[in-house]
Amino acid sequence: MNRFKLFLENFFIYGLSGVMGKMIPFFMLPVIARLMPDSYYMGLSDLSSTILSFAQAVAVMGMYDGMFRMFFDREDTAFKKEICSSALGFTAVSSLVVFAVLLLSRKGIAAYVLGGKNLAGLVSVTAFAVLSGATNSIVAAPTRMQNKRKVYFFTNLFTPLASYTVAVILLVRGEYVYALPAGSLIAAALTEMIFICLNHKWFSLKAVRWAHVKSMLAIGLPLMPNFLIYWVFNSCDRLMVARLLGMDAAGIYAVGAKFGHISLLIYSAFAGGWQYFAFATMRDRDQVELTSRIFEYLGVLAMLSTILLSLACGSFFGLLYGETYRPAAITVPYLFMAPLAQMLFQIAANQFLVIKKTWPSSLTLACGAVVNVLLNAVLIPAIGIEGAAAATLAGFAVSVFVCVAVLEKMGLFCLHPRCRVSIMLFLIYMAGWRAFSGRSLLVQFGLALVACLGYAWMYRRELERVFSMLYRKRLGKHK
Repeated sequence: MNRFKLFLENFFIYGLSGVMGKMIPFFMLPVIARLMPDSYYMGLSDLSSTILSFAQAVAVMGMYDGMFRMFFDREDTAFKKEICSSALGFTAVSSLVVFAVLLLSRKGIAAYVLGGKNLAGLVSVTAFAVLSGATNSIVAAPTRMQNKRKVYFFTNLFTPLASYTVAVILLVRGEYVYALPAGSLIAAALTEMIFICLNHKWFSLKAVRWAHVKSMLAIGLPLMPNFLIYWVFNSCDRLMVARLLGMDAAGIYAVGAKFGHISLLIYSAFAGGWQYFAFATMRDRDQVELTSRIFEYLGVLAMLSTILLSLACGSFFGLLYGETYRPAAITVPYLFMAPLAQMLFQIAANQFLVIKKTWPSSLTLACGAVVNVLLNAVLIPAIGIEGAAAATLAGFAVSVFVCVAVLEKMGLFCLHPRCRVSIMLFLIYMAGWRAFSGRSLLVQFGLALVACLGYAWMYRRELERVFSMLYRKRLGKHK
């Protein structure tokens, strides 16, 4: 299959399932925000999600990536079944351990993270969500690895609908503390049952092999720090905002983060197709150049989309979510770009996974995490929730730059000088946008126009090629 077609097919069609799944929370967020009496409950729900993401990362231990990598090592169906079964067996045991730890320490976690032992019940709901959700990626993996897009699409569309239906019913009944966490639990349980029914033939206790578990851990375990570091990126800001500014501020920041994470629509489309594409092309002779070009083009698209969103978010944010959440608008461009920077990091860092040396990926990501935590400690007391958002983006940016620099030294990446210029142009725009934010929309529009024209000039050849291809297709249809 043509590589360009393979990439677009997985990015736009297979990844569409993730996009649709993320669109439902985005459209439901204004409803949820207005059903909650104040931002305190939004903050509680967000911190419950923070506990859930950390516990699931610990339970999975990088096993999914090890499973995905080894699945393609041989074409033997019996071997593939052993890989899937071994991954599920290990993850099931680790999930039970994490579940038990959460239940036994629920009062301490509630007091330290949520602000009161009376919220131990919320930790218990989160623990059950971990138990049913940690193995979801494993039981769903055969569907993804066989590239069954339609099945994955409808499943990812159905489960968020179920989750938010439960959440809205509970909010209407006044169950503000448990509404969103209970919805997450229902969604995780439904996903588990659906994929077990669909993929049961790939899993068997008799097919579990400890040797395969060790091989997958050798690949996945060095990546586990990555997941924990990602958790620091995505959760440290929330915890520190709650500690330093209070739970109400954490709720306001959570809405800004959820709106900013509309970029997860792009990220989900990428994640849905990238891993399959990356491993399918990893033996090509021009693999380094191909990966570098994808990094560059998606990076420019990420920066352009952030520029356009920065113009739009301030004017209608309050209309969507109410005056209580209007202060969160300033965080949106930072938090929109952060997942896209994470996407760029994963494109580059996949080069380490291709050569089966995953520890440099963790090390480069850790550099950005340290910067993130330090900047949170400095910027949150200084400029509030905007400081938390800026620290998150700055941390990811440091990780990307360090990762690319290391890969270039190893001969595994080649960054075009034009890409460096485009990054400088974006930084100049962001500085100008912040200087005139809330003062002159006309000046901001002018800065955005200059930046967009600059990108169009630098990538005029690629644009000409795309327009030419579209024109030829249109002529072909008329013929």
